[in-house]
Parts: sequence; structure tokens; C-alpha cells
Amino acid sequence: MADDIYEEAAQAIITSDRAAAEEVAQRALDQGIAPGEIMALGFVKGIQEVGELFESGELFLPELMMSADAMAGATEVTNAALEGAAAEVKGRIVLGTVQGDVHDIGKAIVIAYLKANGYEVSDLGRDVPAASFIARAKEEGADVIGMSALLTTTMEEQRKVVKTIKDEGLAFKTVVGGAPCTQRWADQIGADAYAEDASDGVKKIDALLGR
Repeated sequence: MADDIYEEAAQAIITSDRAAAEEVAQRALDQGIAPGEIMALGFVKGIQEVGELFESGELFLPELMMSADAMAGATEVTNAALEGAAAEVKGRIVLGTVQGDVHDIGKAIVIAYLKANGYEVSDLGRDVPAASFIARAKEEGADVIGMSALLTTTMEEQRKVVKTIKDEGLAFKTVVGGAPCTQRWADQIGADAYAEDASDGVKKIDALLGR
């Protein structure tokens, strides 16, 4: 029975149906399924499939954006349940895709995972200048700055953010991710962690913050 609802959740994202995504999320919660569970086993599976379809050229940007919007709807419902349960916020994360880069789907998955695991996330969006990461992190009192880069040409933006943090003696932890990024790259620029995927990102941030 639970498997059916997970499949429904995934399908709502694949078919870009925000209303259905919100309805399935609410029904899952009403059935006593934990917010993190319906997110990880249902909606995230859907957005991952959407990402694969986009990469293989079977799905185009407008559908991708609509699926991301459906994901946002589902996330709002599950987050409201977390807040309703007075869930303890494990940490505050500022997350964005670096300047010059407009890829969004991977970041949407990471945000969903982090929120489902009790983190408060500020999504800066795409094409974010280095200074904006720092400014928002200061404003939000963030613990971690997460930077996604999907192009080798935009990876240098991650280095800029890390350098500014070190030059200014700021305490923010930094996590880098995205297709061209590696642990070696994170070490090279002095980032605190490299996240291979959304699930790994949660584990790395848990470890960085001692959660």
C-alpha cells in the first residue's frame, strides 16, 4: 500500500502536476508516513527521473521547470508538517548555483533532501554571484554555504566564495557539488566538503555540524 503512494508521488513530479503532488504529500502524512520518508522514497525518486530524462534530451526545459514547481509544492506540504511537529532545526543552509550557471534540477533535489532531514534552507536560485552567497549567509546566520556548479567553466566561482570566507575570517562551512566537482577539487580550493549527490550532501553536512 505504501509502495503505491510512493509511486504516485514520483509520478506527480514526472507529470509536472503540482496539485497532485500536494494532494499525495498530504495523503501520505495523513496515513502516518513521515515527511522525510515520502520525500526520499517518493518525490525525490520522481525528480531524479526527471533529471535523467532532461539529460538524455527526452524532456525539455519548460517541463523541467514545471516538475521543479511540482516538487516545490510537495516540499511545502511536508515542511509544514515538520514545522507543525515543532521539528528542531538542525542547521541553516544557504544554497545556490554559482554565477554563469543556470542548472537547477540537482539543487532542487538537494534542497528537498535537506529540508526533509530537518535543515532550514535558503535557496538563492541560479547564476548567483560570489558576494550574494556571503551576504545571504550573514543575513540568515547560516551554518553552511552550499554551491552547485554544473559546468567546468563556472567551478572557479566556488573558489571565489571559499577564498572570501577565509580572507574575511568568517565561520561558514562550505560544501561544493555538481557534475564536474570532485573531492580533489574541494581539497584544492579549501572547501570543507564535497557532496557527490543529495544523500551524500546531507551526510557531509551532518558530519560538519556534528549532528
